[in-house]
Amino acid sequence: MNNDAIKIAIADDHQMVLDGLQLIILQEPSLELIGIAKNGQEVLDLLAKKKVEVLLLDINMPIMNGIDTMKIIGKQYPDLAVLGLSMLDDTIVIKKLVKYGARGFLLKNSGKEKIIEAITEIHQGQKYFDKSIINKLLENDNTKSVGTSLFPKLSRREKEILELIIQEYTTQEIADALFISFGTVETHRRNIINKLGVRNTAGMVRVAMEYHLLED
Repeated sequence: MNNDAIKIAIADDHQMVLDGLQLIILQEPSLELIGIAKNGQEVLDLLAKKKVEVLLLDINMPIMNGIDTMKIIGKQYPDLAVLGLSMLDDTIVIKKLVKYGARGFLLKNSGKEKIIEAITEIHQGQKYFDKSIINKLLENDNTKSVGTSLFPKLSRREKEILELIIQEYTTQEIADALFISFGTVETHRRNIINKLGVRNTAGMVRVAMEYHLLED
């Protein structure tokens, strides 16, 4: 065992991903696998018991997702180097992770060399983001819909409409409930979709529910 090896934990609920990451770590002498977790609560239990230097954190996990887990880790383990992992380069997710203290983000289809490089760099206190992700973040930061905050700020009316959409109200029902026109509801709906960077109402509801936008 290499005492200087970087101590790593993996958090992911997909066995194929776990198998692939474990293989990479076990084959690299400079890395040491400390433990694995399949949901956010297991991550916190693991960190309470073992010394981990780098955590590979999946975003979409059961019981407690990666965002909520990172929020706790950022407060309880501020020195832990966390590398977010996802199948999607969702800029909202990436910015949320960074806000709570993650040092990097990679797509799950990244190659072995890139994963090792990312682990090494964040362990040394640096940030690491795939070039394509950096480009997308920069593109979004240049749009009016994103602004400078982590999440675009929704107006009070937009939050009211979003909440009713989540409750499965139709556009006409929303209009009747809020005493506004059908067209005004549709305008607000389009504005919310643009602000959140999603393509349709389903994406809007997913982002709102998963990242607790109505609680901000």
